Amino acid sequence: MSSSSGPASLTKEEILRYSRHLIMPEVALEGQQRLKAARVLCIGAGGLGSPVALYLAAAGVGTLGLVDFDVVDYTNLQRQIIHTTGDVGRLKVDSAAEKIKAINPFVHVRRFDTRLTSANALEIFRDFDVIADGTDNFATRYLVNDACVLSGKPNVYASVFRFEGQASVFATDSGPCYRCLYPEPPPPGMVPSCAEGGVLGVLPGLLGIIQATEVIKLILGSGETLVGRLLLVDALAMHFREMKLRKNPECPVCGANPTVTELIDYDQFCGTRGEESAATTAVPEIEPEELKQRLDCGEDIFLLDVREPHEYQICNLSGHLIPLGDLPQRVHELDSSREIVAHCKSGARSAKAVEFLRGIGFLHVKNLAGGITAWADRIDQTVPKY
Repeated sequence: MSSSSGPASLTKEEILRYSRHLIMPEVALEGQQRLKAARVLCIGAGGLGSPVALYLAAAGVGTLGLVDFDVVDYTNLQRQIIHTTGDVGRLKVDSAAEKIKAINPFVHVRRFDTRLTSANALEIFRDFDVIADGTDNFATRYLVNDACVLSGKPNVYASVFRFEGQASVFATDSGPCYRCLYPEPPPPGMVPSCAEGGVLGVLPGLLGIIQATEVIKLILGSGETLVGRLLLVDALAMHFREMKLRKNPECPVCGANPTVTELIDYDQFCGTRGEESAATTAVPEIEPEELKQRLDCGEDIFLLDVREPHEYQICNLSGHLIPLGDLPQRVHELDSSREIVAHCKSGARSAKAVEFLRGIGFLHVKNLAGGITAWADRIDQTVPKY
């Protein structure tokens, strides 16, 4: 792949900066000029986007685009190494742009402080050569894939969860796209988010560096890329294996007769998932303030905590712990005549618990709106958040 901008001459300062590239015959002066002329768009300035942006900036990619609408949070700092403690509360694109400029002032940074949507994706992608997908949800992942196919841009993909990750290069002329591998997203709630299941802090660094490597190889036109291969990483065992991928001739996006010819409503297509999404079913709720008042008055309310034991160790409301997955087998521990308030981290899992319990005859059960996170924010700020 070569940049549409053509060769870009190097200054004396740049020749010195990139000297270790220039003496490599696989890169040399021509390759470094290609890197300088290249324009790479990073979707997300978080766990994956951090190493991608930092290493592409250090390598001399001339233009880096950053798409992210979020602000830096304390929970980001365990893995999102482009941000520091002093950046908490800042826009991620501003924090990341500052670090990129500190590493390499020759890089032009374009900031897109916006959520990527079907309305703006093609317009944003238009001015870039390669797209690096660092998203953490299915809706944006499918959106990035389809926009790459429709705009003819390679999609350098990675994803992480707990100790495992995967990476590939999608949406090239010769290879498959993400939908060839995963035609349909999993049902809502079947795949937990990193906020639910966690992620080893170094894992996005490992996968992000693989992404950055693939981006550089695409720009240089060198080596064997991950087109047609899915790299699977198990960091706990430190095993790397790969699956061969084929282009699906019946793929709805990149197949011979595509049915998806424009960007769609991806939130509706993928549904909602994970602890960060609102409850998918309407169940009776109680606000933290009301619960606090009633507990202070001595009312007999049974607190049911449906999180996992390791979460209970982090913080708890001294409730009765029955993880959601164990609830059907341990329902005998509950008294259907008592008023029960179920809670989890932020309300999604406990909403499922309330729905289940009401379905088997527990009529006096409610969901704590916002979960223990809302309690920590609005009632007791000494309760740790995670």
